[in-house]
Amino acid sequence: MNRILTVTVTLMLCTILALAAGCSQPAAPPVATPAPTTIQTTETTAAPTTVVTTPASVTPGPTQTLPEIWSIEVQVAGNGEAINPQLITTLRGGKGMNVIPEIDVKVTRSDGVVESDKMVQPLFVGKTISLAGTTSNNDRVEVWAITPNGDKVKIFDNYVSFRSYN
Repeated sequence: MNRILTVTVTLMLCTILALAAGCSQPAAPPVATPAPTTIQTTETTAAPTTVVTTPASVTPGPTQTLPEIWSIEVQVAGNGEAINPQLITTLRGGKGMNVIPEIDVKVTRSDGVVESDKMVQPLFVGKTISLAGTTSNNDRVEVWAITPNGDKVKIFDNYVSFRSYN
């Protein structure tokens, strides 16, 4: 009887430890190109801002890296729908999710329309911003993180494809 009780308790303890260890493992890195970011956000219920202008520059420029303690990762991709093309920016995580107050996203479409929106606290993995795109592969997306110090750091600046053929 003692031996059966000891084996049962040992198996239960091993099962609990295995489940706890599996739940505490870090998530696998995202497949898309992550960019470290710092974000300062404030919640707003306003719609994205749309401005029709000729952009000053349609060529992506250099980006910066946030300090590691404020780093965040974002993923930018097109939804691939020809009827309603959207450019979706997703927060993928990072050490700075709790200290970055805001993430600003700006889309410069190939037809000259510029749209922008903000991602504000509370930030969490999977939080998204969706802005209208075009079916061409010339839509430029810029993502800025606002640091806790108030500095604006560009963490992503590139053309985003309408559809990915991976």
